[in-house]
Amino acid sequence: MVRRHQAVAFRTAFTITGDAAESEDAAQEAFVKVYRTLERFRSGAPFRPWLLTVVANEARNRRRAAGRRAGLTLRAVEHASQAVTPTSPEATVVARERRAELLGAVEGLREEDREVISLRYFLELTEAEAASVMGCARGTVKSRLSRAVGRLREKMMEAQDAAG
Repeated sequence: MVRRHQAVAFRTAFTITGDAAESEDAAQEAFVKVYRTLERFRSGAPFRPWLLTVVANEARNRRRAAGRRAGLTLRAVEHASQAVTPTSPEATVVARERRAELLGAVEGLREEDREVISLRYFLELTEAEAASVMGCARGTVKSRLSRAVGRLREKMMEAQDAAG
């Protein structure tokens, strides 16, 4: 169970805490909680959304307990995307600049927008999985995502206009 879901559990926690050590602790604690409450798991229900809900809740609790109100960060995405090697030095520079622009724009969004974008696009969760993690309906995820992407698009266009 742990090996199969460890990476996505860590990334989920990291998008919430922004801290690698806190994320590892949150993911590990979530696995322990899931193990202890397996009898409450509904047979036939998808396991991954349930696990990621527990991970997200544990990460949020840790963030609150530590008094961090910095919000959702996307350094995990930046770290993961560095593993992809572009074909040339020029492509590396362009990819790095685009990634920095995107992450800057996402960081400038409201926490609710950052969370839904991170879950859906950076962690590549389905709408149903994101809904489970966020504790809302799938339709709510779709509408929040649509609005968040619109606001992200506006921020990206503003940044391009400012750059000339």
